[in-house]
Amino acid sequence: MAEPIKAITLPPATDANQEESWLRRSLHQWLDSEYIPEPINAEIAERAAKVFFRQRLEGENDLGSLVMAIVTEMRAFDFSKSFYGEFAVANAVSDLLITSIGIDTCCGEH
Repeated sequence: MAEPIKAITLPPATDANQEESWLRRSLHQWLDSEYIPEPINAEIAERAAKVFFRQRLEGENDLGSLVMAIVTEMRAFDFSKSFYGEFAVANAVSDLLITSIGIDTCCGEH
């Protein structure tokens, strides 16, 4: 029987403003490098970082919950000028956060 995937918990936020800035910059860079740079990418990164910031201020440390909050809130975003959608954005945020805490996103190993 397969082992369940362990939850990933981020360390408690010590500086949510710094985390938000880092995520906004990192996500924007990822969005621009994955396909082509588009002006809408800055807006996408800003919105996702705001959701993340709010969640972290509320004490959320569970990566799965953070990703679901981003998916849920990004559903209202107009992606018509973008190659991306809410799931691609949330998955990118997840990968960026996992990498930032030292987990290899390829194989799930520390």
